[in-house]
Amino acid sequence: MSSLHERLRHPPALVGTILTLASPDTADILSQAGFDYLWIDLEHSAMDVGAGLELIRAIGGRCPTVVRVAERSEAWIKKALDTGCEGIVLPQARSAEEVFEAVSWCRYPPQGRRGVGLARAHGYGAGFASYLANANDELAVIVQIEHIQAVEELDAILEAPGVSALLIGPADLSGSLGVLGQLRHPDVVEAIERVRSRCATAGMPLGIYAPDAPSARQALAEGFRMIAYGTDASLLLGAAHSALAGLG
Repeated sequence: MSSLHERLRHPPALVGTILTLASPDTADILSQAGFDYLWIDLEHSAMDVGAGLELIRAIGGRCPTVVRVAERSEAWIKKALDTGCEGIVLPQARSAEEVFEAVSWCRYPPQGRRGVGLARAHGYGAGFASYLANANDELAVIVQIEHIQAVEELDAILEAPGVSALLIGPADLSGSLGVLGQLRHPDVVEAIERVRSRCATAGMPLGIYAPDAPSARQALAEGFRMIAYGTDASLLLGAAHSALAGLG
């Protein structure tokens, strides 16, 4: 099977959901639902890297996993990558300099300066050589564009080597524009279109967070390559609402 990094560059688009609950059972269930990937969120959840590792174990390789780190720091990135995830999501990037630095922490020398350790990713040492030989080429590095400053610096960000895809966070982007939560505000729509158009020209795969089915369908129709569709909690709540509504 092709790596997640490679699949992002070719049809069809990938649809996944975000795991915010420290529940291996939930991760196990969703890994069997048909998602193209699962996103483990360490930024906006109570989970630490250890809890994220347990979700990856529960998923059992049935679909690729990406981990969004709590912050763009070398220590967080090293710990997340050592879980054996197939990709990493870098939040709140605002400048090309921040992207260049964070990507360098994701790649082993000479392409970057990722630190070397023996953990689950390396078979606890048994698979160290094979992991080292393939990690730089196969690991997906996804950079979030969720601030207007990043939109303004997009051309420079697109020049960063080793980026697999960009992914728009509409909610935080709306906040940076002074219209928090107004995802259809003209300024937010215009900023998203700027990113979409520029990435299409540059050949950079682009993703977006979609909170519901209509927005996910729209994103797919607009050519987004990676859809982060809701969260485990929102899917559970939606299913519960539908079940209760069916009784009426």
